[in-house]
Amino acid sequence: MPDVHAPATVGDVRGVLERAYPPELAESWDAVGLVCGDPADRVDRVLVCVDAVGDTIAEAAELGAQLVIAHHPLLLRGVHGVAADTTKGHLVHRMIRDGMALFCAHTNADAAWPGVSDALAEAIGLRVAEPLAPHEQGATGIGRIGELPVAEPFRDFVRRVARAVPETEPGVAGAGDPERPVRRVAVAGGAGDSYLARAAAAGVDAYVTADLRHHPASEHLETGRDAPALVGLTHWASEWPWCDQVAGILRERLGTVDVHVSRLCTDPWSIRATAATPEEATS
Repeated sequence: MPDVHAPATVGDVRGVLERAYPPELAESWDAVGLVCGDPADRVDRVLVCVDAVGDTIAEAAELGAQLVIAHHPLLLRGVHGVAADTTKGHLVHRMIRDGMALFCAHTNADAAWPGVSDALAEAIGLRVAEPLAPHEQGATGIGRIGELPVAEPFRDFVRRVARAVPETEPGVAGAGDPERPVRRVAVAGGAGDSYLARAAAAGVDAYVTADLRHHPASEHLETGRDAPALVGLTHWASEWPWCDQVAGILRERLGTVDVHVSRLCTDPWSIRATAATPEEATS
């Protein structure tokens, strides 16, 4: 373990994060770890975010951060170059020019304990009991199953979720009987409709996840009245609570590092419209 009172390096931060989110837990298609930066460089300030995009990199530069920690990989698919006239290449060049490193923890952070879904469950107020999909390598796995202290109507539970995550234009939506009692809940940060069957088999009252598609959600609800009610939120909002988890780990283990959590919404959906009222239509 690094000395919490000694100046930290990029390598020190990487070591702490790889212990918290072991890279071997990542899916085979994933790209996690240090994207750019010198492990020997000193780190005094860090920015934690969900997405390494232009706005968050600019925020890190304004803060004077030497390291950005992001959940989503910048270079997920294989590339043959990072020319500065491409979107991602431009970001890489900007970070290198500014002496800024980038570290990504993606599906390894999903599978680790505690991980992305633990952070979401904690924000909602669940007491975690077990993973939704246990990981084959012995970690807790993807998603979590937990319980509320007391049952509450589904309509109130949807409001609870909305209060627990950052506000986005699409907001939080519920599908199910508004009066259904909810206590046992499954959650999965990020896109989770592939785990609908697991949530149903687990006997939960509700399932909270992001990027629920029309057909899987509709078919799930058609399986019967015992099918878990669904709470859908945006991908970014479902994973943002993880940023505070990362910040807490770094503050505990690297006391000399100043850790900031980005509050910038990097959800791509920025406008929500409704149909005009009759008065508006005739004005």
